[in-house]
Amino acid sequence: MKTATILIADDEGALRFLLTETLADEGYEVQEAADGQEALDQLKAKRFDLIILDYMMPELTGIEVCEWLRGMENPNQHTPVILLTAKAQEKDRERARDVGVSRYMVKPFSPLQLLDVIAELLEPVES
Repeated sequence: MKTATILIADDEGALRFLLTETLADEGYEVQEAADGQEALDQLKAKRFDLIILDYMMPELTGIEVCEWLRGMENPNQHTPVILLTAKAQEKDRERARDVGVSRYMVKPFSPLQLLDVIAELLEPVES
């Protein structure tokens, strides 16, 4: 079975570390980006099985990255995207849906909950 490759883009280093360790322990290959532009650069260069974006990041927000991802021809155009955010208002959820976010998770969240969502989104890839 192929190991899934996941990109985590979040400007909060401690959260990136926690997520990277959690996902690596589950056998996923993880790459990190500290801001939206860094995420965009990696998304242009490499194919990922799943993308985790923070809503509020320097350079480009997770929404802007996802908007580019879905709107431009690129290797990750149809890759599932999880958006992590402290923004829990319905208008923020709608905006995320409009740009093609696969799953919206409000911080704080349980790493186990995130693992369940990842497994669900990757199911077709891993079966």
